[in-house]
Amino acid sequence: MTTVEAPALSSTGISRGVLRVTQLRVVLSEWTKLRSLRSTVYTLLTAVVLMIGLGALFAAIAASQPSFNPGESATSTSLTGTFFAQLAIGVLGVLLISGEYSTGMIRASLTVVPGRLPVLWAKLAVFAAAVFGAMLLASLTSFLIGQALLSGHHPTASLADPATLRSVVGAALYLTVAGMTGLALGALLRHTAAAISTFVGAFFVIPPLMLLLPAPFSSHVVQYLPSNAGAMLVGGSYGVSNPLAPWTGFAVMCGYALVLIGWAAWQLRRGDA
Repeated sequence: MTTVEAPALSSTGISRGVLRVTQLRVVLSEWTKLRSLRSTVYTLLTAVVLMIGLGALFAAIAASQPSFNPGESATSTSLTGTFFAQLAIGVLGVLLISGEYSTGMIRASLTVVPGRLPVLWAKLAVFAAAVFGAMLLASLTSFLIGQALLSGHHPTASLADPATLRSVVGAALYLTVAGMTGLALGALLRHTAAAISTFVGAFFVIPPLMLLLPAPFSSHVVQYLPSNAGAMLVGGSYGVSNPLAPWTGFAVMCGYALVLIGWAAWQLRRGDA
């Protein structure tokens, strides 16, 4: 008769065999962190309020005007809140990792996960899923409210139109990638103020300043900035003289994010916590 040995137990009575670190367990750990922090929930709710509230405000203003502003449409007007919500989403991305560096908790995370990179991948996956889900609902709500306000004053858009549906989903995609860019900056700079300042500079300060440069230069550069490139997916040209095609612009924006994420991964792997 053979004897089956019981698995070795730690001092807490838990089998060592079930404590192996896996990517799924790291993801679940990061999800627990994300949903348990009040600041995370409040920041995400702020983004939703900005998305819906300002979208409704701009749609109401447009309804009182004889026509849309150049480069705008019924869809882009109702989704204008996207570009204000990105500040809250970018800050959330930064705080998701810079907060751990400021408190020193990142050392505990990296001690439990010696490979380090699974922590970064888990943060990105959890953040992307949470932000995309929340902002897709906010984008759809903002669009429907905006069309209701514009109805009877200007031609409205319908979700049956593929371009309109692309813009509504594209707003959520844009905000998700913008937030992941913020997360990558937080991982690179490891300082909340520095990372948020860099994000604000890249998405809010540099684009309008570039428009002040001489036309031959600005008209061939400004459309490749991450915010202007990604904004093409939301609809409207937003004053860019030579806008990229929607999916091309989004690919350019994703390229910036991937470079920063790759740099952050390299630094996390080789540097000290």
